[in-house]
Amino acid sequence: MDALPISVFGRDALNPAADVGPEWLVANGMGGYASSSLSGAPQRAYHGLLVAALAPPVDRRVLVPALVETVVVGDRRIALTAMHWADGTVSPEASEALVSVTLDGTSPVWRYECRGVSLERRLWMDHGANVTRLSYTVLRAPADVTLSVEVLTDCRDYHSRTFASDWRPDIEAQAGRLTTQFGPVSVHAVLENGYATADGAWWRDVGLVSERQRGLTDHEDHIHSGSLTAPLPVGLPVQLVLSTGETAARPDPTAQAAERARQTALLDRAQVQDAPEWVRRLVLAADQFVVRRTLRDGTPAHTVIAGYHWFADWGRDTMISLPGLALVTGRPEIARSILRAFADVMDQGMIPNRFPDAGSAPEFNTVDATFWFVEAIAAVDAASPDPEFLAEMFPALEQIMAHLRSGTRYGIGLDPSDGLIRAGEPGVQLTWMDARVGDWVVTPRIGKPVEVNALWISNLRFMLRAAAQLGHDPAPYRALLDAAVQGFQRFWNPERGFCFDVLDGPNGHESLLRPNQILAARAATGALSAEQAAKVVAVCEAELWTACGLRSLGMSEPGYVGRYGGDQTARDAAYHMGTVWTWLIGPFIEAHLDTYADPARAFDLLRPLADQLRIEGLGTVSEIFEGDAPHAPRGCIAQAWSVAELLRAWALIARPAL
Repeated sequence: MDALPISVFGRDALNPAADVGPEWLVANGMGGYASSSLSGAPQRAYHGLLVAALAPPVDRRVLVPALVETVVVGDRRIALTAMHWADGTVSPEASEALVSVTLDGTSPVWRYECRGVSLERRLWMDHGANVTRLSYTVLRAPADVTLSVEVLTDCRDYHSRTFASDWRPDIEAQAGRLTTQFGPVSVHAVLENGYATADGAWWRDVGLVSERQRGLTDHEDHIHSGSLTAPLPVGLPVQLVLSTGETAARPDPTAQAAERARQTALLDRAQVQDAPEWVRRLVLAADQFVVRRTLRDGTPAHTVIAGYHWFADWGRDTMISLPGLALVTGRPEIARSILRAFADVMDQGMIPNRFPDAGSAPEFNTVDATFWFVEAIAAVDAASPDPEFLAEMFPALEQIMAHLRSGTRYGIGLDPSDGLIRAGEPGVQLTWMDARVGDWVVTPRIGKPVEVNALWISNLRFMLRAAAQLGHDPAPYRALLDAAVQGFQRFWNPERGFCFDVLDGPNGHESLLRPNQILAARAATGALSAEQAAKVVAVCEAELWTACGLRSLGMSEPGYVGRYGGDQTARDAAYHMGTVWTWLIGPFIEAHLDTYADPARAFDLLRPLADQLRIEGLGTVSEIFEGDAPHAPRGCIAQAWSVAELLRAWALIARPAL
C-alpha cells in the first residue's frame, strides 16, 4: 500500500468559479512556500507559486504571484487556472475542465477533463531550496496539445502590495527560460522543451477577495514577464520550474521522486503506517512548519514557522508546538536543534516572543514563552533522554529561575508572599491572549495569570528532577514548588466552581470562564486537587469545547463575541473573546484522560477536528474558528500549534506511553 496519504476533492468541494474556497500549501523547509486557491486565482496578497525566504526563515518575497495556464488543442483553448479581477470578473475562468484536486502527500494534483483531453497538473517544491516545480502530463488527447503559460512576477515583501508605475524590470527570454531581474533578485521560469517570449507590461487590478473580507487592500498589480509555450506529448510529463538566484533551476526528472521519498521517510520515522489517514496527513503537515535558522555563530539550527501565511517564528508558538511537531513524529534531534536556537538568544532569563520578519533584534514581550521553553525541554528529556543535552540546557534553566526570583522585564517575577508569578504593566500584552489595537490591549491580564502559574509549578517539578539527575542541589526548587502549590489554591473560585483566570489584577481577581485553567487540571501539573481538576475539566467540556477546539471565553460570559470578521480592529477585538482555538485541544485531552481515564470518550471529543483538514487549508488545520456554530475557520489556514497539539492529543490517546 502507498505510504503517502491521498485525499481527493471533487467538484462538489472545488467550485472553481467561487470568490473564495479551500487553499493549498506547499512549504520548502526554509520559510518559503507556494500557496493559492484551487482555481489558481490569488485570493490573498500572501498567495504565490513562489514565495521565497531570501534570509531563511524570513525576508519572504512574493516572486511569482500567479501563472495563467491554458492548453491549446486545435483551435480550442482550455483554461487550467483562473484569474479574479478587482471589478469582480473572472477571466480566464477554469471551471469547465477542472474535475478534481488530489493531495498526494502535500503535493496538490489537479485533474482536468475537457473535449477529449485528460490532463494532470502537479506541484511541489524542492526541500531546502527556493524552487517550485510543476509538471503537466497529458493522459489522453484527440490531437496535439500545446501548453501556454503567462508568467506574472513581483519582488515585494509578502505583507505588502505592488502597484503599477513607469518602472520596468529587466526581462530576458532565452529558449525556454524567462529571467526577470528585480535589482539583485532574479526570478526564473523555465519550461522544459519550451519557447519564451518576453513582455514587461503591467497587469493591473488583480482582485484579492480574501483581503477584501478582512478589511484590507483588496487589489494589486503585477509585471507580466512574458509567455512560455511547449508541446505536451501524451504520457510524457513536461516540467515548469520557478526559482530565484543567480542560476536558474533546471527541469529534473528525479525531483518529484526525491520529494516523495522524503515525505515517505517522515511517515516511517513517525511510525504511523497503521494510524488513520488524517493522522498521517498531520505528520506531513507538521513538517511544513519546521524550518532553518542559523545561530549567532553561524551554526545551522531549526525553528518553527507559527503559521502560514503571515507568521514568522514566535517563541511561545514554537515551544507549545515542539512536542507535537518533533517528538510525536519521531524527530527529537529537530527538537534539540530548536531549543538550542532559542537558548542562543535568551536574555534576562527570557526567550524571544518573536523574531521580526525584517530580521531585526528579537522581541521579548512575553511572560509565558519561557515557561513553555522549560516545558519543551522537559518533554524532550522524557521522550528521548540525553544527559549531555540536559546538561547543556541546564545553565539556561538556572538563568530562568534566577531572573524569575529577582525579577525581569515587564514586571515579571516571583511574589514571595504566595510563591506565584506576577506579570504585566499597562500598555503591553504578555500572555498568549495578546491582541492589541493601537494602544488598546484587548485582554491585558495584568497580575497572576492562571496558566502561567500552572506552568511555573510544572517547571519546578521538572527542575527538581533535572537537578537531581545532574547532581545539583534540588532543595531550592523544592522550596519554590511547595510555596507555589500552596499559593495556587488562591486561584480556586468556590462561588463559580472553577479557577479565577487572573489573580491580583488592577481590578481584583478576574472570574470569567476561560480555558487557561485547563493547564492546571493536568495531573502532571499537580496544581489542583483531583476534585477541583474534575470540575475544571467538566466545565471546559460543557461550556468551552467545540468540534474545532476550545472557546477562549464562555458563551454566557460578559463580552463574548461569537463571530470573527470585519476589519483589523473588529477581528482583534474578537480574537480571544470567544473565538475557538484548536491548540487548546492538547491540554484539554490530556486533562480529560487524567480525570476520566476514558480513551474512547477522549477520542470522540478529538475526532471531529480531523474534518478540518478538508475545509480551508487542505491537509492542515487553521489557526482559529468562530465561537458560534458552524464554527467557520478563520485566521491562518495552517497553524503550527493547531497541527501539533492535535497530533499530541491523538498520541496521548493512542500511545499513552509516549
